[in-house]
Amino acid sequence: MPVLAAETQWYPDTLFSQGESPVPAGHVWWVLHVKPRQEKSIARELLKRGVAFYLPLITRRWRSRSRTMASYLPLFAGYVFARCDRGGRLAALSTQRVVRCLEVDDQERLWNDLQQISRLVRTGAPLTPEARLVPGTLVEIDSGPLMGMKGKFIGRGASVLLEDCALTRLT
Repeated sequence: MPVLAAETQWYPDTLFSQGESPVPAGHVWWVLHVKPRQEKSIARELLKRGVAFYLPLITRRWRSRSRTMASYLPLFAGYVFARCDRGGRLAALSTQRVVRCLEVDDQERLWNDLQQISRLVRTGAPLTPEARLVPGTLVEIDSGPLMGMKGKFIGRGASVLLEDCALTRLT
């Protein structure tokens, strides 16, 4: 039983739809580094203001007094991804919840990474950090719902992998 209902992870609903342009004219991706525990609050503000965003959330389950509880936590604590023009960026900064607004040099690469993360989160499979990988290791998922996905392990707390998936080192 969730403590609170799941919040909107992305806006608009078509953000990850097939055929959606990665960056509409005048809009670029920004990485919003937010104050501690403000990820959902900034997402609510962006939703109210009509600014496109992505906040990947994962489910954390635990037992309390013989009941299973669940909560929804940001996959990347302290970060929200926003796709907007200058006005949307100013709207995000005006919330007083943003520490830094990081510019994205490679828009296409971030778009592709966010699509993969979205696919990973939507499977509903439990996500856990992998303790045995060394940063920089290239990996491919051999089995499970994300079979065939490839990526580079960045570091502790920066990358997550699925439980019950066999990994093959590519390096």
